[in-house]
Amino acid sequence: MSVTPNNMSVTSNPTQLSVKVVNVPDLSGGVTCVFEELSDTPGEVLSAGQVLCMSPSLRDLPPHTQTYGDKRIVKLSLKSKETGHKFITTDFIYYNCSVLQSCTSCVSSPFPCNWCKYRHICTNNLAECSFQEGRVSGMEGCPQILPTSDILVPAGVVRPITLRARNLPQPQSGQKNYECVFNIQGKSQRIPAVRFNSSCIQCQNTSYWYEGDESGDLPVDFSIVWDGDFFIDKPPNMKALLYKCEAQRSSCGQCLKASAEFECGWCLDSRKCLLRQHCPVAEQNWMHHGRHNLRCSHPRITKIRPLTGPREGGTLVTIEGENLGLQVREITHVQVAGVRCIPVPADYISAERIVCDMAEALLPHSPGGFVELCIGVCSAEYRTQSSQTYSFVTPTLTHVRPERGPVSGGTRLTVAGIHLEAGSNVRVFIAQEECLFVKRTNREIVCVTPASQSGSGPASIRLLIDKAEVTSTEIRYIYTEDPTILSIEPNWSIVNGSTLITVTGTNLLTIQEPKVRSKYGGVETINVCTVVSDQVMTCLAPGIIYTRPHSAPEGGLHPDEFGLILDHVSSLLILNGTPFTYYPNPTFDPLGNTGILEVKPGSPIILKGKNLIPPAPGNSRLNYSVMIGETPCLLTVSESQLLCDSPELTGEQRVLIMVGGMEFSPGTLHIYSDSVLTLPAIIGIGAGGGVLLIAIIAVLIAYKRKTRDADRTLKRLQLQMDNLESRVALECKEAFAELQTDIQELTNDMDGVKIPFLEYRTYTMRVMFPGIEEHPVLKELDSPANVEKALRLFSQLLHNKMFLLTFIHTLEAQRSFSMRDRGNVASLLMAALQGRMEYATVVLKQLLADLIEKNLENRNHPKLLLRRTESVAEKMLTNWFTFLLHRFLKECAGEPLFMLYCAIKQQMEKGPIDAITGEARYSLSEDKLIRQQIDYKTLTLMCIPPEGEAGTEVPVKVLNCDTVTQVKDKLLDAVYKGIPFSQRQQADDMDLEWRQGRLTRIILQDEDVTTKIESDWKRLNTLAHYQVTDGSLVALVQKQVSAYNIANSFTFTRSLSRYESLLRTSSSPDSLRSRAPMITPDQETGTKLWHLVKNHEHADQREGDRGSKMVSEIYLTRLLATKGTLQKFVDDLFETVFSTAHRGSALPLAIKYMFDFLDEQADRRQITDPDVRHTWKSNCLPLRFWVNVIKNPQFVFDIHKSSITDACLSVVAQTFMDSCSTSEHRLGKDSPSNKLLYAKDIPNYKSWVERYYRDISKMPSISDQDMDAYLVEQSRLHGTEFNTLSALSELYFYINKYKEEILTALDRDGYCRKHKLRHKLEQAINLMSGSS
Repeated sequence: MSVTPNNMSVTSNPTQLSVKVVNVPDLSGGVTCVFEELSDTPGEVLSAGQVLCMSPSLRDLPPHTQTYGDKRIVKLSLKSKETGHKFITTDFIYYNCSVLQSCTSCVSSPFPCNWCKYRHICTNNLAECSFQEGRVSGMEGCPQILPTSDILVPAGVVRPITLRARNLPQPQSGQKNYECVFNIQGKSQRIPAVRFNSSCIQCQNTSYWYEGDESGDLPVDFSIVWDGDFFIDKPPNMKALLYKCEAQRSSCGQCLKASAEFECGWCLDSRKCLLRQHCPVAEQNWMHHGRHNLRCSHPRITKIRPLTGPREGGTLVTIEGENLGLQVREITHVQVAGVRCIPVPADYISAERIVCDMAEALLPHSPGGFVELCIGVCSAEYRTQSSQTYSFVTPTLTHVRPERGPVSGGTRLTVAGIHLEAGSNVRVFIAQEECLFVKRTNREIVCVTPASQSGSGPASIRLLIDKAEVTSTEIRYIYTEDPTILSIEPNWSIVNGSTLITVTGTNLLTIQEPKVRSKYGGVETINVCTVVSDQVMTCLAPGIIYTRPHSAPEGGLHPDEFGLILDHVSSLLILNGTPFTYYPNPTFDPLGNTGILEVKPGSPIILKGKNLIPPAPGNSRLNYSVMIGETPCLLTVSESQLLCDSPELTGEQRVLIMVGGMEFSPGTLHIYSDSVLTLPAIIGIGAGGGVLLIAIIAVLIAYKRKTRDADRTLKRLQLQMDNLESRVALECKEAFAELQTDIQELTNDMDGVKIPFLEYRTYTMRVMFPGIEEHPVLKELDSPANVEKALRLFSQLLHNKMFLLTFIHTLEAQRSFSMRDRGNVASLLMAALQGRMEYATVVLKQLLADLIEKNLENRNHPKLLLRRTESVAEKMLTNWFTFLLHRFLKECAGEPLFMLYCAIKQQMEKGPIDAITGEARYSLSEDKLIRQQIDYKTLTLMCIPPEGEAGTEVPVKVLNCDTVTQVKDKLLDAVYKGIPFSQRQQADDMDLEWRQGRLTRIILQDEDVTTKIESDWKRLNTLAHYQVTDGSLVALVQKQVSAYNIANSFTFTRSLSRYESLLRTSSSPDSLRSRAPMITPDQETGTKLWHLVKNHEHADQREGDRGSKMVSEIYLTRLLATKGTLQKFVDDLFETVFSTAHRGSALPLAIKYMFDFLDEQADRRQITDPDVRHTWKSNCLPLRFWVNVIKNPQFVFDIHKSSITDACLSVVAQTFMDSCSTSEHRLGKDSPSNKLLYAKDIPNYKSWVERYYRDISKMPSISDQDMDAYLVEQSRLHGTEFNTLSALSELYFYINKYKEEILTALDRDGYCRKHKLRHKLEQAINLMSGSS
């Protein structure tokens, strides 16, 4: 099967593909082209096995293309329409040029990708390039730095760096110039660069430095960028070498052995390794490679080794020190203890080490002495002597151990003697074969014996220490015949091994460390043996690796190999004649159901299990031992149980079973003893029993008298309890039935709902300035020229980090600077710095670091950090996440949040909702739960939309207990489904018209002349009040002005405004509860409004009314039913938020970057408590951002949030907060219902949070360079959302208010004084005051 074309761009329109199939079956029934889950389209069948398919476009599916890199391979299948089966599949490629970030990777792509060098993007569409000359299609046209020899940069020296390049673009109008970016020890240093032409660029004069002298040179990565973040390609391994002459070159020799390219030299005057320009009177004092007869004076020996050697010579003496010549030919004279020593050129290290070969000492009793050497000439300046002395010794042998070993060798032999550590090289020979050297001391040499070439018998021992030969005719090593194995008993074990087996054979005492081995499934296991005699040793059987050790075949398993490791005796590694079998491991059942068994002392204990006696031939059995507490017990073993006689113990005793290296603890014995009563105790019990009997008789007589009176009361109570019990049962049955049916209905209703995301500007404004619709930062500033100039000067000051930090810290130090002011300043600053997010991030990190420091200095608990918005930094952090997580909300987290909101809204509206109190039948909040039985029916109304015609009716489900306003809201929700709330008609602007026949039309209202009034209670009109029937035709029409409307408009408006003000003072300012369609009592007219339940706080609520209601707590079961219905949506939201990669969307960079910053701050302050780090991260992101978004989805979506929805979202948000906490919540019957409701789910959610934080910490760190590039891109996308001058004007209010304090603070700071920041601020103040 072949496809033409076989690839296309992700940005291309749908393309027709020609599919050629060989040996094709009859396709007359038609085929379908299937592109995985992307599309399923009919194919056009042509003759000769050719099919035309239409490929889908990925242009509208950005989330699908982000995680696939530069190409995505999609399976293209042909599916028969007749059978429904796919009969052939091939690969089709979607390529994505835009993910390639460099020119070389772009043009070398196998796909038709081109590089736009002036826009720094890779594209398959040449029309996207700004200029014709900016299009690059081949490697030769790419802007790139050419490879060059080492770029040597001396530390601390000001000099330019010139680089060869090709095709360097000339920055166009509005583009920034070239820069060199050096990353030195994690810090970035940016230097302006000059482009001489397209093939040459120079980093301008500057100096570079690195901390510490641990390294003489440091390879430094660097980049050439232009227009801020456009990187020029360069060879990946091309680095600059930053070096210090003085580092690690403390002597003349070390200095002059450095590469001549470093231009380092030895300064005689200061006795340091320096560059020429740093050495005073360099012509006379500076020694460098250019001088003739270059030689360092004052050589020094620091160490010699070895310190002893034989007189015969041949010892290689290593001399270490400094200034030991630059070349080996300079070493003109070396004597060790008066004996000539010849330098070995191959082992010589310039200036640092000389290795010389000792000649023979001719004197029979050489006394030893110092090492003496000369560099060049033997004058005082070039001559030195060691402080250590070298001695001549005569090594001797005394004995060997062990005295015998197997012919195959492998014995660890110790040769004992005197002066055995002398010399530089030692070899041990047994007969003519060399013994493998292991180690040596002055008294011993250890080696491993070779195999004997001449069979068994004694062999001589000979040592060669350098040129000295040491022998002894009295010392012999005896080779014996190799061991043999006769039998292994028993020849079985269990899978775990470690059972005792006995091996019989010959010559076993000659083996030092015998071991037994087994190999199964390619895995070798080994266990230890102990030699008992020359014919017997015991071993612990090796186990085998088997996936199910307790369920191995009953017939046993046979290892691939089984044998013994006896030194180098290879013939016994595999014992083919001795089959070995492994049986399943035994297992034991727990004691009783709870793991605790009660027994009497001395009574037998039965321990049940499986595989207790392996079905092996012979009489061997597993060796079990059972401990009751610390005491062993006597055992009887059967096929499926152990019978144990318990010792005479009492109390709780742990049972421990040991077998084959395994330990089992089936539980605990509770051993109780029978007590024996004494005679006085028996008499006391009898007397007490008599008194108790008399008391019982007296109570029975009194009870008999009371029974007659109680019978009547009991019957009455019984009737009430029966009634209550039946109503409770009915309520629980209804709640259970609702839970089972609602989940399926709700999931079906959610399908296909379009998400009305707010645009970026509205979203950020609602978070930064909640409750303010038309904020000044959204408007153009209409101001005189001098004010604009002053604000631009003020803007320059804000872009100075020290000024901005001083400004914020000074404001926070003022008592009159309120919490609201702090939040306002933080939001205004983020709005003003939207175009410089990388700078805003630097300032935010510094403010957070200062806040952490302040928190620790004040000795506050570290966990309180970022808990409340008490500083500018905390609100800035909220806004920072708000800016950077907008895309993540749109692409990933927004969907489950919107689905949760819709699910809550729909579930609440399925049951009655009180229009006055906001209480509902379905709720997650106990405070908003209707605690009585409301009878209602579901009606389906046929609704004609506003300005709709007959025949366009929409069926809408409502309740007959709904008020007219509630019905209008439900009708509008159905008619305008999927349309943003701000773009649709509102209930207050519409009338509900009930149409009966062609002519009869009734306007339904919450209050009219038909409204029922009982005493001083007025009930809102409902559909049941109007007797609206199922299937009625209604229409939404523009509100008509009637006499009743006019008369009541004042009362309604006054009631609503009073209710709104009440909500605003009693709830958070960003809550939109005031928009809920609720109607409050009009206390001035003396009537009280009610809908479903009357307000219980009123005095006229009689006690008798409670008698007709059920116990209100019974209705709390509805909380569980509602929670069960919404559980899937809550889980989806939490799983999305607490996942590092969900639905194809990667973790936002901002989260990883900020979490790493908090970890770094904790490391700096040596905070190792994981709970503190966990809490910081929870307070930083979930508490500061996610909780706000969950409680206020109207910040993200164009929706309306009602009172009951707000209450339910608050419960979800509280659960979210509890899931991020590290503290354990101890719950009881008095705990709040919202805590109890999710008590079982929170531990699971907590594990998600811990996994989420753990996964983030394991991810690779984000470099400052990558983060800056990301922030610059965010600034470019959203830099024009807010009016910067308007934000600056609002911020200037605080400059004006705290002018003196800020000016004083600028005076106190040294940096601010140096850069005259006070003077610049005064200039801005004077310009502003000039306009007033």
